[in-house]
Amino acid sequence: MALLDIRNLTVAFDTISGPFRAVDGIDLSVEAGEVLAVVGESGSGKSVGMLAVMGLLPATARITADRMTFDGRDLLTMTTRERRAIIGRDIAMIFQEPIASLNPCFTVGFQLGEVLRLHGGLGPRAARARAAELLEQVGLSEPKKRLAAFPHQMSGGQCQRVMIAMAIACNPRLLIADEPTTALDVTVQKQILDLLLGLQAEHGMALIMITHDMGVVAETADRVIVQYKGRKMEEAGVLEIFEAPQHPYTRALLAALPENADGDRLPTVAGMMNGGAA
Repeated sequence: MALLDIRNLTVAFDTISGPFRAVDGIDLSVEAGEVLAVVGESGSGKSVGMLAVMGLLPATARITADRMTFDGRDLLTMTTRERRAIIGRDIAMIFQEPIASLNPCFTVGFQLGEVLRLHGGLGPRAARARAAELLEQVGLSEPKKRLAAFPHQMSGGQCQRVMIAMAIACNPRLLIADEPTTALDVTVQKQILDLLLGLQAEHGMALIMITHDMGVVAETADRVIVQYKGRKMEEAGVLEIFEAPQHPYTRALLAALPENADGDRLPTVAGMMNGGAA
């Protein structure tokens, strides 16, 4: 049985032009210990689908699915309390824009400690000690000193490491990384990817990597799902995707890589109607 199993997931929002389906009938599954990449351009519904799994979409979102289970438990029928018990502990997510995702009003130590107290049952002293250990584990220098820092006092790469520390604080079984290297320089990107893959291997957790960067896909994934306008275009092993892509959109993504680009114009594919989507 897959750790996360989703069938026919749709996420729709009402607009003045009618329903907009940001996610349109997606099937997705991931096994324990597997690295799954969900790839596609901005607006393809990658993040929205995972936010539906986390229960973090606004009340205006209409979420339907034939099945959405985690370790055999139905996420769609869970109460709010039941969902909160597993989110952050068994399922964790690293969000885009780490500086914006961290609360600017509280120190790094407070925010890490809150996770450890809520989901780990640790007291204040034990939570602070564990928070320092986590910051050291993700490669931040002077971890005890960093506990007293506010997010704006740290660089983007440092904040990303803090977000990773928060996500792995309770040794989740599934980690969702949403564009974890966006807006970071190339050197820091490599460090973050190596860190994530190292932690994934160490803890044996499933990892879903959301990205539009095919280079990241090549470095991290076991299996790849390609999305376009809320729909799944193709799914295959990472080697198969790069060596024998089947869908025109997948081929266009690969052709847009700098090493594959031919001339000044990037490849395009014909648009698709998507329940009112532009």
